[in-house]
Amino acid sequence: MADLGVKARWDRGTVVRAALAAAAVLVAFSGCGALMPGALTDRSTADGAPAPGVTADAVKVVFVGVDLAATSKLTGFTTVPAGDPAAQVAALATYVNAHGGIAGRRLDAVFRSYEASDDSPAAEEKLCNQITQDDRAFAVVLTGQFQANARPCYAQRRTLVLDATLIGTDEATYRQLAPYLWAPSFPSYDDFVTAFVGSLAGQGFFDGTTQAGVVAADTPVNRAAYKALAEPALGKAGVRPRVAWIDTTDLGTLNAGLNQAAVDFRAQGIERVLFLGGARLASFFLTAAAAQGFTARYGVSSFDNPSFLVNNPATIPAEALRGMLGIGFNPSQDVPDKAYAFPATDAERTCVDLFAAAGQKFAARENARVAFTYCDAALLLQKAAAGLTTLDAAGFARAAAGLGTGFQPAAGFAGLLTAERHAAADGYRVLAYDDGCACFGYRGPEVKFAH
Repeated sequence: MADLGVKARWDRGTVVRAALAAAAVLVAFSGCGALMPGALTDRSTADGAPAPGVTADAVKVVFVGVDLAATSKLTGFTTVPAGDPAAQVAALATYVNAHGGIAGRRLDAVFRSYEASDDSPAAEEKLCNQITQDDRAFAVVLTGQFQANARPCYAQRRTLVLDATLIGTDEATYRQLAPYLWAPSFPSYDDFVTAFVGSLAGQGFFDGTTQAGVVAADTPVNRAAYKALAEPALGKAGVRPRVAWIDTTDLGTLNAGLNQAAVDFRAQGIERVLFLGGARLASFFLTAAAAQGFTARYGVSSFDNPSFLVNNPATIPAEALRGMLGIGFNPSQDVPDKAYAFPATDAERTCVDLFAAAGQKFAARENARVAFTYCDAALLLQKAAAGLTTLDAAGFARAAAGLGTGFQPAAGFAGLLTAERHAAADGYRVLAYDDGCACFGYRGPEVKFAH
């Protein structure tokens, strides 16, 4: 197994410094980890009540874009350009309004930039206040808002959230914040965890070992999913898990936790490690593991942003990528175009074409990763609201739940929305690192999530 892990060939001091720098900006890049649910205090959502941001002829929707320039400069991480988000939002408004608007009303689309390096619960509350009180938006499209207070804040203000953040959110949280929280582009975390561990086992990832390390974001959603789904699935695969719960809300404990996990896994003879909870834990753990001389084979997913791992050889040693296996549900952050033709689906083509009509073109799918989630949110809102006379969150929720397989996300594969499913993505593919292209690629056909 030595050839599958980090070989610790870097200068050790360089790796340690990189680990500390990476840990110091984890919150800036990925917030505080997976969503922690909060109880609603205002459930005044009776049908017919005036919805914020809706007039007789217009609907206001705010699209949030995350500015990573400051953090990229600080860390040296490479982030592939995502184009001009404000122009992309304008292009969507032009398209939607030329095709009937939102429930017969004009889409009034507003773009707000959010500085990633300033991310904190206070910053999220400020953003929520701007969108719900100053903008008086009917809906907000979130991209990169990871703090625990973000989604409950919007729900309490009766603002629909179309969540385009790659974050672990389970159906219990969607139900708790109903009818306000929906994910047009990504899967429910419950579906993901079951598929992820099951696919790793089915692909032989655990063959030859009886234990595995799990690097997990220490959040209520992640703990619940681990206990109910991941732990039993690992046991069924004949694997005893060794879990390192990582506190991603505190920079000191984050760095200590990642390094201690690498030390413990090395001492325990762990040869397989998988990641749960997103928050780019994989990126930062690989750096910490190199500092500790730890070697392993890794199980990863779209939550770990595989393209980001490949794009940052200066901070993530290439040896760490060898043998990586997992599942992918977000092609724009999984694989290069040479591994999966661009565009590949009708939903992708629709979004590519409407952006192109407004002069917004993308050299590669990865450049469209944010634009696709904006497109998914806008087109889901339009599709679900098409038959509504009274436009409010409750009416949208009933209509969205009735779409079934009638909505396919451009950011993923198959789609499915029901009264029990608030996250649209319903398909994934086996994902594996390919030494030949030094990139990730898909193996086998698309697989539906089990429900």
